Amino acid sequence: MPKVTFREDRCKGCGHCIEACPKKIISFSDKLNKKGYHPVTIVDEKKDDCIGCASCARICPDSVITVER
Repeated sequence: MPKVTFREDRCKGCGHCIEACPKKIISFSDKLNKKGYHPVTIVDEKKDDCIGCASCARICPDSVITVER
């Protein structure tokens, strides 16, 4: 099962990863990070919906997403 991690402290909340995710399991968090942005997070803690395609990581302009298979 793939594991997706976000460096929430560096996320600028651009939303590119939300649009790129084919399973639509990424959304903005309700909390703010140190920079004042709403970082992204997995919508449902049931992370088995992730297929490990890494589209989110490839499109992230700040390289804050890691996908481990």
